[in-house]
Amino acid sequence: MLVDVIAWVVLGLIAGAIAKAIYPGHQGGGILATIVLGILGALVGGWLGRTLLGAAATGFSIQGIIFAIIGAIILIFIWGLVTRRSA
Repeated sequence: MLVDVIAWVVLGLIAGAIAKAIYPGHQGGGILATIVLGILGALVGGWLGRTLLGAAATGFSIQGIIFAIIGAIILIFIWGLVTRRSA
């Protein structure tokens, strides 16, 4: 379990950058926001992957990377909604 969380954190660093590149428009936030959203998104994606696919979507697998990126995109979208309303 702890190894999975560490893998998701490391994967989140990469997934955040990929998600920010894929997501259209200007999201704002700097590298720190990208890292945090990537890590949190990877954890969300890991939870979704584990819930939907079981152990097949954990760690550094293709499914794991896809779910980490999807989770990061979801959080970038939510972050955009929150920051747009507060600005």
